[in-house]
Amino acid sequence: MTDTGVLGVRGVRHTVRHGAARVAAATPADRDRAVDALRAAAVLGVVLGHWLVTALVADSGTLRTASPLPHMPWLTPVSWLFQTLAVFFLVGGHVATRSLASARARGIPYHRWLTARLTRLFTPVAAVLGLWTIAALALLLSGAEFGTVRTLVKLALSPLWFLVVLAALTAATPLLTRLNPLWPLAVVLHVDLLRFGLGGPSWLGWVNVAAGWLVPYTLGAAWTRGELERRRAGWILLVGGAVATAGLVAWAGYPASMVGVPGEGVSNLDPPTLAVVTFGLAQCGLALLLRERLRQAMRRPMAWAAVALVNLSAMTIFLWHQTALMATTATGLLAGRLPGLHTPPDSLGWVGARLLWLPVFALALAVCWAAFRSLEQGAGGRGRGSRVVRAHRPSDRGAAVQARHV
Repeated sequence: MTDTGVLGVRGVRHTVRHGAARVAAATPADRDRAVDALRAAAVLGVVLGHWLVTALVADSGTLRTASPLPHMPWLTPVSWLFQTLAVFFLVGGHVATRSLASARARGIPYHRWLTARLTRLFTPVAAVLGLWTIAALALLLSGAEFGTVRTLVKLALSPLWFLVVLAALTAATPLLTRLNPLWPLAVVLHVDLLRFGLGGPSWLGWVNVAAGWLVPYTLGAAWTRGELERRRAGWILLVGGAVATAGLVAWAGYPASMVGVPGEGVSNLDPPTLAVVTFGLAQCGLALLLRERLRQAMRRPMAWAAVALVNLSAMTIFLWHQTALMATTATGLLAGRLPGLHTPPDSLGWVGARLLWLPVFALALAVCWAAFRSLEQGAGGRGRGSRVVRAHRPSDRGAAVQARHV
């Protein structure tokens, strides 16, 4: 490398480090950075999980969804690593109950608090719905098969179910601040007993969409109340949840995968089962045990800057990651059926090829992020949520301090 090249690399490194140092300096001193680290890990876990186990196979001119899990059951542990929704709901419950308490202390009425939080949550959704409405109409008018369009739209909008559940739990936060997590856990247990053990109707499982995610959400409320500060609480959740999940899989017939597997009679996630809830308890326990290490790690400016960036764009990343996958897949069709992108996910070779595609998916997601992140950050700036960094910007009357929110 020439001297000019070396100087260029050093210049980039200096710029990145300087930017990271500014982000760290702008972060409120009282912010619990472990919370943001857990949220970032949960979001990125869902994204990587979808990219690894969701395939769009080109077959006779149409695209259909497929998964490598039916063909390679040994990949099941991937679902244990990247099915991180319980951690997201844990953090969501903690942040919402803490935010509500802060709003009450400042005299902010409930309806204003809720409007601010839901605005930040759903403002980025408008762009996704608008783009895919136009895209679906354009594809149908151009002669694309209805089945292909349906597959694409369903995949693109699939993250929205999560936001609907989170919005409902957020609205119910005043009723949930003191709710013991054992109550929704008991509901999940009885629902599964009725539908699996006593032959009850399958629609009962949809009760668990609320009850199942209430468990980590109310654990987040217990965290706010200070009931989970001792490490003993984390160990009880981790060990108890892991043992219960292993028992349910080994002796009660629950699937080992924590995501849906095509062809399986039962999905642990759609709707949630007792197994995925107990697995979530173990995840929450591990998250609580890692808090202090994460706080120490987030003292490093580079690590904290990366986590802050993800948190400032968490909904944008979550909402557009499937679109990034599909955009890459559609563009790749111009070059023919590419391994790991359009071929059936039924071999080790597909796994290796898919890993090579991950940076391309990330690049496509970065383009979506650049195009739509302003919607989320604009909505966050109007809200009254938790501050990630303070941005110092000039105004007509001089320097003003504005807090960004997530």
